[in-house]
Amino acid sequence: MAGPTNAERGTAARTKLLAAAGELIGEIGWNAVSTRVLAERADMRPGLVHYHFESLQALLRQAALEAMEGMLAGTAELLTATDDPADAVDAMLAELDRYTGADPASLLFIEAYLAATRDPVLHERMQALVHRFRGGVAAALARTGHPAPEAAAVLVMAVFDGFLLHKGLDPALSAASIAPLLRRVTDTPGAPA
Repeated sequence: MAGPTNAERGTAARTKLLAAAGELIGEIGWNAVSTRVLAERADMRPGLVHYHFESLQALLRQAALEAMEGMLAGTAELLTATDDPADAVDAMLAELDRYTGADPASLLFIEAYLAATRDPVLHERMQALVHRFRGGVAAALARTGHPAPEAAAVLVMAVFDGFLLHKGLDPALSAASIAPLLRRVTDTPGAPA
């Protein structure tokens, strides 16, 4: 029986490096991730980091974007699971309560936002990711006849981001406390409450 091909080994190595990078960004911070630390976490030789990726920055960028895309995709599914965007926003807020603001996933988002202020490539790709997600929220609101779906989507996204930042400082915050206010922003006038 033949072992894995070179391509399969390469894919497995890239997957391990991306997973390790995503973990480390959330654990120790973007700037603390070095080639050596990353290689140790992935249980590989440091030279393999640069063999599989053009740079450490490119690897960190891809790891952050893939993690963010995965989290946002799961949240976006909530928009399609209901006909009422306000119900979807409630479900997204309940999902946010899983995060403490200081957990690795929250910190990965925060670290990526900060890194995007210094990395134009990351900035551009994160901007596209956020625009797609926000567009999904706006489209869901527009389907129900919301009078200002784009503006409401911007507000919803800003509240989500801000909520996570505040929750990192005050873990007692609950999404349930802001749900009624966001529901008012996302409800369509004339729709049954």
